Amino acid sequence: MLTFVAMAKIADKIRFKAKLLRPASPKGAAWTFLVLPANASAKLPTRSMASVEGTLDGQSFQATLEPDGQGSHWLKVDKALREAAAVVAGDTVALEIAPVEVEPEPRVPADLRKALAANPDATATWSDITPWHAATGSTGSHRARKRKRAPSASTPPATSWRPACAAPAASTVRACTTRASAHLKQRSRPER
Repeated sequence: MLTFVAMAKIADKIRFKAKLLRPASPKGAAWTFLVLPANASAKLPTRSMASVEGTLDGQSFQATLEPDGQGSHWLKVDKALREAAAVVAGDTVALEIAPVEVEPEPRVPADLRKALAANPDATATWSDITPWHAATGSTGSHRARKRKRAPSASTPPATSWRPACAAPAASTVRACTTRASAHLKQRSRPER
């Protein structure tokens, strides 16, 4: 999902050009995407999902890049951004991007928030496996969220069960929910 933002001064901008492509399926898809050149993708801090802010042909946006499985990243470009930039599928566009300073928190679906509120064990597991706790409203201020993410003496060792669920995509929320459910079932089984 793209969000238009007022651009802050961005250090270490990654500049590149890429061609807007239309997905092969579904037929008639209204959205487009672009694949970052390998040298631009290599400048990102992670090979996994990365939230960035930047411009596409001069239009400001914030979005989460996803890995393409080929060692690079791709960006979904929706109709609103295409229209604002006056570009269409097949055009080559100029981008300037940089990783965001603070990872945006995802919008947790209402049904998941409701299910978590009704099940304290699920809420505890959700809070344990996610660095953000938007579902329970426990994030507090921006400063508190930053403190919660900072490593400390209380940070569990690397051998603890802690799946990577920090990416703010709906598919990741579903994956984290599935992992939390499986973890709850595993925890509730009697030890042998």
